[in-house]
Order: sequence, then C-alpha cells, then structure tokens
Amino acid sequence: MTIEAHPESLTGSTLAQQPSFCVQTCVAHDADEQARNLHGWHQTYDQLTAGRFIGGLTELCLDDMQVFVETTSHTLRQTCEVRKDAYWFGIPTCPAGSGRIDAQVIAGDALAFRPGGIEFELLTSAGYEIFGVVVKGEVLRRYAAEVERIGLAEHLPNTAVVPIGLPRKERLCASLRQLLDDGAARGTPLSTLARGNLQASVLASLFDVGALPGGEPLAMPARARRQSIVSEAREYVLANRERAVNVPELCERLHVSRRTLQYCFQDVLGMAPAIYLRTIRLNGARRDLCNASRESRSVQDVAAAWGFWHLSQFATDYRKLFGMRPSDTLKAGIGAFQTTASRSFAH
Repeated sequence: MTIEAHPESLTGSTLAQQPSFCVQTCVAHDADEQARNLHGWHQTYDQLTAGRFIGGLTELCLDDMQVFVETTSHTLRQTCEVRKDAYWFGIPTCPAGSGRIDAQVIAGDALAFRPGGIEFELLTSAGYEIFGVVVKGEVLRRYAAEVERIGLAEHLPNTAVVPIGLPRKERLCASLRQLLDDGAARGTPLSTLARGNLQASVLASLFDVGALPGGEPLAMPARARRQSIVSEAREYVLANRERAVNVPELCERLHVSRRTLQYCFQDVLGMAPAIYLRTIRLNGARRDLCNASRESRSVQDVAAAWGFWHLSQFATDYRKLFGMRPSDTLKAGIGAFQTTASRSFAH
C-alpha cells in the first residue's frame, strides 16, 4: 500500500501552507491558546479549576495522519471536532476515571474513539496526558481492505470508549511516545517513503492492540505455502533493494493479510516481517561494503543502493546487527583487497 502526499493534507493545509513533516512542540499559558495549537481541530477549552494554566503539545502532521501528545495542567471541559471523513483515537496515560468522553468514563484499560464531523465533549482532570491519532477515513479504509483484508465499516467501534486491555494500551502509548521522540531528535523533515512507512506502522499498531478489531479467525496456510510466502517476500525485497519495501506493499504483492504474513514469518524464521526485511538488506549492504574498495564505492553509495537513505540510522542498525560500524567493514575490505593485490603483484 503506497501513501502519497496530497495537495491538501489531513490537517487542512493548503499548497501555500504545507505540513512541515517535522515534530513540532509548543507550550501554551492559556486554555484557548492550547485549543488553537492543535492543527485541524475545531475545539473550545473551558478551564474549570483555579490557577495559572500551562499546556504542552508535541505533534507530527503527516500526509494523511496526525500523531500528538497533549498535556494540560488544570481540569478542562473540551468541545472537540475533527474534520469530516477522519477518525480520532485518544489514548490517555492517566489513571482510570480521570477523563470522560460524552459523559462516559475512559477506563484505565481503554481508549477513546470518535469519527470526524461530529462534535464530542471531553472532561479531563488536572495533570492530564493523552496521545492522539487522527487518520483520514479514505486511507484507513484502504489500509483495512488491502493490508488487514477486512471491510472497515463492519469493524469500526460503535462506542466512544473502547476497552483494549492495560498491557496493550501501555504498549501503544510507548510506541507513540517513541515515534514522537525519534522525530524530535531527528529534527529534519521526513521523506515521502518514511512518512508512508510511519503511517503504516501506526495503523498496524491500532489493529494489533484491538483499537480496530481484526477480521474472522485466521486460517493459516499449509507449511509449504508458508515457506513459499517467505521466499517470495525475500525475492521481491532483493529485486527492489534500492528502496525500503514495507509490509503493506508485500501484502498487496503476495495477496495475503498482514496477520497471515506475520504468522508465516514467525513460523518459518521466528521473527517479524519488518525486522527480516531490514535484516536481509543490511546483510546485502555488508557484502557490498566488503567488496566496495574494488569499485571505489563509499558507505553512502552502498547504503543508498540498499534503500538506506538515513545514514545515521543505517549505521545504528548495522552496528547493532554486526557489532561494527559500516566504515569499519569498508576499511577491512580495503585492507584485504590491498593484501590480495600485493600478493598478486609479488607473484
């Protein structure tokens, strides 16, 4: 599944005001200012407890998705609405009972859910923190059909509060926090490919934790077919080594659901598809680095040839897998090549 940039993003930006595709952080000292800081929402915040207000917002706006974490110091009554044909998932990190949506208590093991174009009310206690994901309806429906292999209309939550279990909720919050922290540390705009992969990973997380129910019980392929699916995936990734093939694209290519793909990889290789896809590209890059001196290629050349465009991340992943830096592999290859060449010259 390929997600392309659109002239008008989910946050309502025009051609003159494109999203920056960077993590943005801001602090507000007024509840109304806090309400305005969140892009693409129609909302009003009323402060219900006394004292000087302070709020924080860390936000990443992508082509068809918005991910953020919001903190507020005082009890608030919020009237909120996201744009039409979008869906909002709100995941509080606060104790059970400290937040309500449309008068329903958001339990400690639950998240909140609302479709766009419909106003809803949030009541949040002092010291509140909540993660939010807003995704364009068209993209969510297409992802559900092409990757999860379900019809979204039959699987949307029919309530504002969705129980998912505390461990799953904590895992989702941790992944969203890591996403925003990584984006803030990067400090540069995400590429089109990176944005698409990021959106797909967030959607997969929502399905994995049960924020969006999966389809019918999975009928697993026979063992020979499982091995075939893994082999076909490997061949496809190697044939397209110059770019990072993601799991949604593989699902489309192999005509399987994401759950089926995950099961096959776990059964055959004992690891998740995304990890394996990155690992085989890292192994390919390592082989090329060993031989790079013969072709006068640099680490950057080899990394790009294998679809690694973020050099620092490539170096981090490479060192984690092989216990050495890409430059060390290149130097070792140069040394081996020079030794071989001198021996040949001596003879």
